[in-house]
Formats: sequence, C-alpha cells, structure tokens
Amino acid sequence: MAETLPRHLLIPFAGRGSPACRAALPTLRLPNLETLLLRLTLADTDTQDESTRSPPHERALAQALGVSAADGCIPWAALEARQLGIAAADDTEGWGLVTLCNWQVGIDDVVLGDPGAIEIDAAESAALLEAARPFFEEDGIALHPSPVPGRWLARARIFDGLATASLDRAVGYPISQWSPLADAARPLRRLQNEMQMLLYTQRVNDDRAARGVPPINSFWLSGTGALKSATPPATAPEVSDTLRIAALRDDGAGWAAAWQALDAGAIADLLGDYTRGAEVSLTLCGDRAAQRYTVQQRGLARWAKSLFDRKRAADVLESL
Repeated sequence: MAETLPRHLLIPFAGRGSPACRAALPTLRLPNLETLLLRLTLADTDTQDESTRSPPHERALAQALGVSAADGCIPWAALEARQLGIAAADDTEGWGLVTLCNWQVGIDDVVLGDPGAIEIDAAESAALLEAARPFFEEDGIALHPSPVPGRWLARARIFDGLATASLDRAVGYPISQWSPLADAARPLRRLQNEMQMLLYTQRVNDDRAARGVPPINSFWLSGTGALKSATPPATAPEVSDTLRIAALRDDGAGWAAAWQALDAGAIADLLGDYTRGAEVSLTLCGDRAAQRYTVQQRGLARWAKSLFDRKRAADVLESL
C-alpha cells in the first residue's frame, strides 16, 4: 500500500469578527471539521490584537515556511522574486509587492478597495507598468512584473526594514489607518501621489470607464522586507483562500456557504488522510489568532479523551 504523505492545511479567515460573518457563525454546520478537531490536539496558538500589520494567517504561513520576520516585514515579495528566479539565491536586498488598486474616495476618508475586484488583465498591467517604471526608477526602485496581473515586484534598499500592512488588513478600511508612517516612507507617499496623477491620465482607465469597471487610481505596498534566511519545511502547507472574498466583504451568507463547501471538500479530504494514518496538521486563522492542530496520539487514549473534549466548531472559530 502506498504511503500517505504528511499534509498541513492552513485556512485564512476561518474566524471573522465583522458583523455579518460573526452573525453567521451559529448557523454553521461543519461535521468534518468537528470530527477532525476531536481527533487532533491543539499544538500551538498565536494570539495578538487586530492592530498587527501582518494578520495571523500570514504569520502562521511564514512560520511554516521557516521565515522569521518582524510585524509588517514578512518578505513575501523577496520570497516570490526568489521563487520566480528574478532574485538570486543569495539576494538580500529589500523587496516589496506593489498592488494596483482602487481608492474609494468618501466624504470623510479614503477607503482601500479590494484589488481582487478591479478586473485588471495582463495587457493593462503591462501597459501601466511601463508608464510607471520611470517614476519608480527615479526613487531607485526597480519594477518587475509578476504572474498576477496588477501586482508587481519592486526591488530597493528602502524596503528592507520598512513595515507595511498586509492587503488583508487594509482592504475596506481608511487608507490613513494602515499607511506606513515612518520617515523612511515619505518618498513612497510622494511616489503614490505622482502615480495617482499619472494613472488619472492613462488610456487604460478610459477604456475601463467605458467597460463600467472601477478605475485604477493608486497602488498599495505590502510584503516588504529582505529575505535574510529561511528554513524550508519538509512539507509546505496548503493554503485555502476560499473564505477570503466573502470575509473581506463581510458577506455572512457567502462566508457561511464557502465554509460549508470547505468542510465538504478540503476538510473532508484531510480527515480521510488522518483516517488512513497520515500525519496531518490543520491551522485555523482569524482576525486575532491562529491555532495549529496536529496528531499527537491515536487509539483508545485519544478516543477516551475526545469524550470529554468535544469542541463545537463555532466556538473554536469564534475564539479566532
């Protein structure tokens, strides 16, 4: 019989404190998750408040990948640049993710819209990158395309040690709440202003207006830092992003439906692997906390313990 490989499933937005998602919690029926929680043991908890720039799922993923970094300095851009071969294996320069987005201007503040909703294609992304490149280069920032339209990789010394907020923290909130305030960020704020004026004049936005989709009027900087060292794990975690969109939009019904599908899909698969004897891990992440569950004992002792340690999935998710 073929050996069942170890698996680690990491679920961002498993818990969500926004009003509609929180109200949907009691309606969730997640039998596979509850069974799996009975079989596994809580091995690690990371709890901080919601003011952290790096949300729990990013901290948990960084830990699983052997990357150690301060809050807001998890070097996601540097890691991606190395994986794509843009950065050499010994590159220790600072990198950042530049994500094109729509800033929604209100009466009292400016809110960051979800970049996933702007429907940018590869041609638009390439055209805007070429228009933006000279402005970034004036500040010593080299731009590179990424496989994701509307997201560029930027290389510059300024990004090493510059703390920035994850998109998953900032989407739906006022820009002023999450923009970097350090003195080192002043050139970036000026660059942001220049880009806003440049984007306003781009034909790409004229075409977008004709299609009835939101204009691209700014960018968000995140994933900043230098990849000094990393210890790759034997088994990289699988990240399920199926709850993200509904969670960011506080779509309670959509979030609940996505959870039901996740329970019937990836969670059921993980439970099946556990039943076949695999070493499995499950990390559940919310706004404040991440909890990692692992296999620590099996058999009669585990079954006896489960009789007195029953967990309602909704209670576990609410604690995140």
